Amino acid sequence: MSTKGWMERAEKVLMKTYARTPVVFERGEGVWLWDAEGKRYLDLVAGIAVCNLGHANPAVARAVADQAARLVHVSNLYYTTPMIELAEELVKACFAERVFFCNSGAEANEGAIKLARKYFKDQGRPERFKIITMLGSFHGRTLACLTATGQDKVKKGFEPLPEGFDHVPFNDLSTLALKADESTAAVMLEPVLGEGGVALPQPGFLKGVRQLCDERGLLLILDEIQTGLGRTGHLFAHQAEGIEPDIMTLAKGLANGLPMGAVLATDKAAAAFSPGSHATTFGGTPLVAAAALTVWRTLTKPGFMDGVREVGGHFRARLEELCRRHPVVTEVRGRGLMLGLVLDRPAAGAMHTLRERGFMVNVTQDKILRFVPPLIITRDQVDSFVQALGEILADL
Repeated sequence: MSTKGWMERAEKVLMKTYARTPVVFERGEGVWLWDAEGKRYLDLVAGIAVCNLGHANPAVARAVADQAARLVHVSNLYYTTPMIELAEELVKACFAERVFFCNSGAEANEGAIKLARKYFKDQGRPERFKIITMLGSFHGRTLACLTATGQDKVKKGFEPLPEGFDHVPFNDLSTLALKADESTAAVMLEPVLGEGGVALPQPGFLKGVRQLCDERGLLLILDEIQTGLGRTGHLFAHQAEGIEPDIMTLAKGLANGLPMGAVLATDKAAAAFSPGSHATTFGGTPLVAAAALTVWRTLTKPGFMDGVREVGGHFRARLEELCRRHPVVTEVRGRGLMLGLVLDRPAAGAMHTLRERGFMVNVTQDKILRFVPPLIITRDQVDSFVQALGEILADL
């Protein structure tokens, strides 16, 4: 069936929550995607920073098939071996001592918000319930996460929103210090703003936030849903900043496309969750945990992160060449393989032209081309993309 035929069928049955790109994908392999008409594309979206090991990864596919033949689901009323192994691997590699598995980034952030509120409630401080987040942030589409998000455009039509969230500018420690008061429970932020435009923290900002939280007795929640799991060239983006949070959320690349999220926390913070205080039916099922274990063990192989940093550095250097050569480009942003090219005009036209030439990218904040390819992309593949991008920018 043609792309048009598939789209006509979709329009009859799907809710109109997305302005979908007019392409229908049927299969993928590594960094490549093929549409319903057989055209091949180099994928620099990776399911929005999800398919870190590429499409149809053989090791992940084997792990899922093997686990599906053994045990898929029993609920969290019981223990399962893949969940325990995955939790052990995660806590070995970071600050955390406890893990709660869920199904998505929004659910992970909801869990983190609940945990922060319950933490102070248990201390006899119920007045400390507010969460401070950053303007430009994005934390998910549930009602609480919408309110936490620092972008008004995603909130329209869903009022009234839950109370208990304040917003301050990213990289503005002084305003954050003024906003934090006796009603504040936590500061929640992305180490690099993703949907907010691939914006990096200024040197010392995250350390300053950590210090402020320590001085005021606040919890620090890091939303590493997009930045975690190797995306910035480190297992977790905060590790490059020399800080540790009290709570961290993960999702996206955790199971390479299967739905999985996680809330990681210190023993002290995690103690606020007791039996019955929080739950999920599908979180951490044997199936998705088996996939996530394979992903994790690949990411943590010696040299893997070195490769991400090397290719990411090469990619950024090539984008900076374009910035110098083409006046339409105003800035290059990002770290590792989470990169953005800021244009002086809306970027949708460039995105569509790239798609026509066989390259999938997406746009954030109207003028920013965002590149979050599978972490297995090569220098040669980056170079072929940058050459095409340069030709398109010259036409602009």
